[in-house]
Amino acid sequence: MTANQIMFFLFSAVIVVCSVLTVTSRRILRAATYLLLVLVSSAGLYFMLNYQFLAAVQLTLYAGGIVVLIIFSILLTSQISQKFEPVELKKSIFSAVASIAGAVLTIITILDFKFSATTEAAKEVDMHLVGNSLLSVGKDGYALPFEVITILLLAAMVAAIVIAKKAGPKDTHSQTTKHV
Repeated sequence: MTANQIMFFLFSAVIVVCSVLTVTSRRILRAATYLLLVLVSSAGLYFMLNYQFLAAVQLTLYAGGIVVLIIFSILLTSQISQKFEPVELKKSIFSAVASIAGAVLTIITILDFKFSATTEAAKEVDMHLVGNSLLSVGKDGYALPFEVITILLLAAMVAAIVIAKKAGPKDTHSQTTKHV
């Protein structure tokens, strides 16, 4: 076995194991940490495929930005010590059936698709074109979608904090002054 194959199997194992741990962990901070490992391992696969730009975006945007956002929102809402309740057997069975059905559908779709090689030559990556596309708001521009996603994430974080603060513990300072 070559070193590339070993690294592929290592990244794949980390992704599969940590994905399962992310959705089955009963502690929210551990789930966020497992998600971070999944995203970093995905970036490792992109590096192996020589997609350095996509790997860098994966690391900075997802692993760096979104996971930090999740962890900060957990810490800001004081939910770090919260332990989720065990999942009921009925929900576990339904989730397993849905996951297996999704996997079967995905495998059937991949096996039925006729992959064909292209005769076109590989296009050269022009960093000026990539930079202009990232900063452009016109056709093939990415500035506007990034701004929309930024506003969406900000609104989601503010809403999560407001909801968590409303459902949070009562003010203990006002209760202690009543007893004095």
